[in-house]
Amino acid sequence: MNQAKPPANGYQSRTRRNVVRLFYWNGAWGVATALMALGPKIIWNKAPVLTLLAVGLNVALGVGMIVANKTYLAELDELQRKVQLNAMGITLGVGLIASGPLSVMDSNHLIPFHADIANLLILMSLTFVACNLYGMWRYR
Repeated sequence: MNQAKPPANGYQSRTRRNVVRLFYWNGAWGVATALMALGPKIIWNKAPVLTLLAVGLNVALGVGMIVANKTYLAELDELQRKVQLNAMGITLGVGLIASGPLSVMDSNHLIPFHADIANLLILMSLTFVACNLYGMWRYR
């Protein structure tokens, strides 16, 4: 009645470990980004030294996140790597293509909100998730 799961093979174990590592690095970078953006306004009243420390922390965690992504991609099988790289490529394209027009529309007051980097990050994040979901569905 109580069926035990079969032991995970080495590939599944490595993939699971890399996903968890990637989750932690992405989460840490997200928190550092929020701290960098909101800290000067809310926590430390625009103190330049603390702001520069927050920027340094953000960059350091960003580098760690890049390394974690590279490790994650290196451990994937060919199909999963293809899905991830397609999603990354489309996300990069959307970010590059959307950034120019968004900036021009903002500077000419053609949109009813101030376009800042957070808008672009949200667009890119949603694009990446949608492309991954589509890619996984497409190759099932």
